Amino acid sequence: MDWFRAIVLGAIQGLTEFLPISSSAHLIIVPWLFGWTPFGLEFDVALHIGTLAAVVIYFRADLLALLRGFYAGLPELRRRQMPSDAMGRLSVLIIIASIPAGIVGLLAATAIDEFFHADPLTQGALLIIAFTLSVMGGLLWLADRRGAANPSNEDLRDVTLKGAVLVGLAQSFALIPGVSRSGVTITVALFAGMSRPLAARFSFVLGVPLIAGAGLLEMIDLVASGLSGDELQIFVLGMLSAGIVGYLAIAGLLRFLQRRSLAVFIIYRFVLAAFIILLVAAGFRE
Repeated sequence: MDWFRAIVLGAIQGLTEFLPISSSAHLIIVPWLFGWTPFGLEFDVALHIGTLAAVVIYFRADLLALLRGFYAGLPELRRRQMPSDAMGRLSVLIIIASIPAGIVGLLAATAIDEFFHADPLTQGALLIIAFTLSVMGGLLWLADRRGAANPSNEDLRDVTLKGAVLVGLAQSFALIPGVSRSGVTITVALFAGMSRPLAARFSFVLGVPLIAGAGLLEMIDLVASGLSGDELQIFVLGMLSAGIVGYLAIAGLLRFLQRRSLAVFIIYRFVLAAFIILLVAAGFRE
């Protein structure tokens, strides 16, 4: 049944990577609930490749425009000037916004992974996840109320330097399970004055460098350790599942936010946090 677990966990990753409900928390909680043995490094690589492919394919036009804008703005950058082209300027903002989370990832990712992926999973780790789910749920609720009053706009060219820097700094907290990279970036983007659709759009595009970087580092480790035939099958299934579901999640959320608020995700975060606390209090899997 390894193939079934690979597909399920890939789908969970693809869905929760882009919805503001924390993919890392779900990939810890679901195996814990069902007593599943983790697949290991190669599966993490597969999930990152799958979600990276989803966001690259969906935003291919925007990403190509960013690359063209960056290339066109290189002469200005050499003169220490921001590119005059709007997409070139945005590409620089995305690079700047990615730096804080990249540094935090290099310094703290291993320690965080070891704590939250201990075998057996500790009650402390579960309670921290419940806490971060709740706190971010409250912040997302406040931001969502603010977002209702923000002007409706989906054009990435309207992202400001201040907004990009604030969202980039917020992204540094996404390593903690329960926070959610999309959740914390959308929250801060809404507080910075972006509309709901623009906040989500910028969050997804901003995630490309980090998802690619994390996948590259894990791929290097994977190449060094090798990959068997059975592991390759699990790798492919997880990657395809995460990619397909991730693409649908991006499209669905962007359409959803054009008409509705984030209330359903906020409620879900609180319900999941309460569920975890109840299981811990009942001594589940002790």
